[in-house]
Parts: sequence; structure tokens; C-alpha cells
Amino acid sequence: MKTLAILALTTSLAASAASNLTMGKADMKSAGQLAFSPAGILFVGDPKGGSIYALDTDDAEAMPGADIDIKGANEKMAALLGTTADQILINDVAVNPVSHKVYFSVSRGKGQDATPLLLKLDASGKFQEIALDKVKHSKADIPNVPSAEGRQGATKRMEAITDLAFVDGKVWVAGLSNEEFASTLRSIPFPFTSDIKATNVEIFHGAHGRFETNSPVRTFVSYKIAGKPHLLAAYTCTPLVKFPIDGLQPGQKVMGTTIAELGAGNRPMDMIVYTKGGADYILMNNSSRGVMKLATAKIDSYPGITAKTDITGVPYETLGQFKGVEQLDLYDKTRAIMLVRGEGGSLDLKTIALP
Repeated sequence: MKTLAILALTTSLAASAASNLTMGKADMKSAGQLAFSPAGILFVGDPKGGSIYALDTDDAEAMPGADIDIKGANEKMAALLGTTADQILINDVAVNPVSHKVYFSVSRGKGQDATPLLLKLDASGKFQEIALDKVKHSKADIPNVPSAEGRQGATKRMEAITDLAFVDGKVWVAGLSNEEFASTLRSIPFPFTSDIKATNVEIFHGAHGRFETNSPVRTFVSYKIAGKPHLLAAYTCTPLVKFPIDGLQPGQKVMGTTIAELGAGNRPMDMIVYTKGGADYILMNNSSRGVMKLATAKIDSYPGITAKTDITGVPYETLGQFKGVEQLDLYDKTRAIMLVRGEGGSLDLKTIALP
């Protein structure tokens, strides 16, 4: 009976959320970061267009997810799209928490002329393209995005949205603005309204020994610290910073608290939070420092870093069994999903037991 009640509630939440969306073409200029609501609404970052899209994937049937182990996932996607693996770029991976199906944002082609696409892995283990010309959706335009003019401008524009998360009825968006304090965290109520709040954020970067306002958050998660909702954000080179959500007031410039320096010469890519053995952990994949596991048990006890330093603060363990992980998301309570760069450039999709 409990399972049926949960299924009924999930279905009801999904129907309520979808009722605020309208049928039509989702005219994305790019498809970047992905996030899901608990009811299975998919949020897609369109940095080139300066927008966030909410999509009804019509995928709200609650079911457990099967183990996944697909060699050459990028090659299979390319074959579906009638091209070659070197002509597609997988920008993000996200798991629908209701159906446990895996979704992908993909660019077909190169540079500014690349075509944005969304794909999903169906229950039979085959990739499918999601039609964007006729889908229930809504759109929120982000104010004060960087100009796309010139090569540097185009790069900054694509960093207008560096990560997304759905937290307590709001879509939180990390990225750059066109303001003097460019690093920004924005919150957008869902269903979307024009009431978009933006907070300019500053951090002390211990590895660099200076304050920074123009480096965007690369990846973040929501987490309660001492019972208080926070965003835990990771930046390039690799400071880990906490922001109390109630302190992210619109129109303000807010200083985060740097609680760890995890190593220079590195770009964090994804973070997930999970529980195992009654304790909470963070798992983070990186461009050059492998996959890190951080325990959160004493995360509120680390003082803010305010001076130049090497690796310090919240300790971490590098998990040597995971190499070449380019995308990471939580699959369910006991598993994560990874997109792993294998030999010869192949990208393999697999579920793994949470370590």
C-alpha cells in the first residue's frame, strides 16, 4: 500500500507540474546543463540563448532502474543521429528520479553552429532522440547574461549557465553575468515567472591567495549543514565553498566560506550527495584529479580559508578504481551512473555501486 501511495503522489505531482507547461517548439540555441525536479520535470540550460527550459518528458512512471553497461555510448548516439562520434559532444547526463531513465544533452557539429539535441536511454537500452518541435515546455529568460560578441564573449556567454539544481521549488543557476562581480547564483521559482533573483558571489581562493569575483561556480549541490540549507559549490583549481541559501539575497554581493582547497590545476565537473551506512558523502569527478569522496560528518567544523594555502580543509579520498569519468549523476539510493572515457576515445556508460 505504501508503494502505491508513493506512486499516486508522484503521478499527481508530475501532472500538476506539467499543467503549467504549453505545447509547442522548444527553440533552444544550445543544450547544456541538465537537472530534474522530484516530479520528473527536466530543466535544460541554454547558455547561448540565455534561457532555462522546463520540459515535460512524459516519463513519470515510477520504476526501479536496471544496471547499465554500454560500451561506446557516444558511437551509438552518433549512429542514431546519422553522424560520427567525433561530431557529437555530450554536454551533460541526468537521471529522471521517477523513471530512472537517463537523459543526455548533446551538441551535433562543432562550434557556434552546433545543433542542440536531447537524448534518452529507453528501458530496452537503446538511445532515443527527444523531439523538441512539439513538446510541453516553458521558458525563463535570464537577465544580464554576458554578450556573445567576439571569441572571448562567446566563451563567457557559454558560461552564463555552468550548473543547475532544483531545490525546494526553485531552479538554482550558477554562471556568469555581465556585471562587475560576474560570478552569479540565480534562483527561478517554478512554475516559471519573471521573478528571477540574482546574487553576485565572491570567494577567497586559497590556492591563488586572492579574492575572486569573476570565476564561475563549476558544479554545486544542495546540502543541509547544521540543519540549515546550503549550496556547496566547487570552482576551478579547486576551492569548495559553502553558501547558506537564506544568505543569497537578490541584488547583494555575498562572500562564500571556503572550507577546502582540493588541488590546483583541476576543473571539478559534477558532484552528487548520497547516504551509505548512515553517513553522508559527496562524490565529485574532476578533469585531472580523478574521483574524490568527501565525508560530510564534520563539514560544519572547518573554518573559512582566508590565506594562501595548499590542499587543506575538508579531507578527501581519491578513488583510484574510477578513471576517465567525464559525467556523473546519482542513479538511485545505492548506485551512481558514470560516462567514462575508455581506450581509443570511446565513451562508456555504466552504473556503479556507490562507494
